[in-house]
Amino acid sequence: MDHPKFVIEASEAESMAKSSGLTLKQLLPSLVKSAQTLARTPISNFNVGAVGVGPSGRIYFGVNLEFPGLPLHHTVHGEQFLVTNLFINGETHLDYLAVSAAPCGHCRQFLQEIRGAPDIRILITSDENPDFTPLPKFLSHRFGPHDLLPHDTPLLLEQRHNGLSFSGETHNPSPTGFVCINNGYHPNEKLKFAALEAANKSHAPYSGSPSGIALIDSDGKIYKGSYMESAAYNPSIGPVQAALVAYVAGGGGDYEKIVGAVLVEKEAAVVRQELTAKLLLQSISSQ
Repeated sequence: MDHPKFVIEASEAESMAKSSGLTLKQLLPSLVKSAQTLARTPISNFNVGAVGVGPSGRIYFGVNLEFPGLPLHHTVHGEQFLVTNLFINGETHLDYLAVSAAPCGHCRQFLQEIRGAPDIRILITSDENPDFTPLPKFLSHRFGPHDLLPHDTPLLLEQRHNGLSFSGETHNPSPTGFVCINNGYHPNEKLKFAALEAANKSHAPYSGSPSGIALIDSDGKIYKGSYMESAAYNPSIGPVQAALVAYVAGGGGDYEKIVGAVLVEKEAAVVRQELTAKLLLQSISSQ
């Protein structure tokens, strides 16, 4: 059976739009209901679907992910999923976004972390007369990256390398392996270096505490997640949540298929992910 698609390639997206007599941005609202069906919402039963297009012309889906038994701040919001999906696939910007319900303040702030955020256009399909509206209309008098960072600092979706390595250099990170419940998994070198790669791509300019996680499933497939901070701090998304976005978007099934994980972060960092990551992984592996 085919896995749900969270990315539509540019050629296919263009063909879909053309066959419907629509432009690419006009196609987005018609895909929102399909996105909603992919949400995992065992707590609220309120499915959010977000569909966006990047500069490449590819279309991306985002959905909300909830985790029973955990505090609600562990939830991945639909717009966060979408931005993480863009990040995973190397996009540098988000041009247009259609979403099933008005973005909460948390998500409006998270979108602000992208350079050129005022140019992002948002359409809410549940509105009576939906139309694409610039982000500043949803987030006026905004606080963002440039209130805290120099203007030439790489922002979310922009390339960076945090200079972490296992070779004993100045910013030498400490890898931490998590043993998942079923298989007593011991992380291999490939998984460790995948986590290191994710940590080096991490957007953590406010705390200076980049981190990354690599998950492996029972089929041996690896999924990477990078910690991504927000200027407003609380909308930040942890590396486990980012890796779970990669897992879901990559066709991963039930979370119990995840058999191992490695976290890489700087030793003595001011923001540590280990305890939170263990809590989330142990919780979902027992469901």
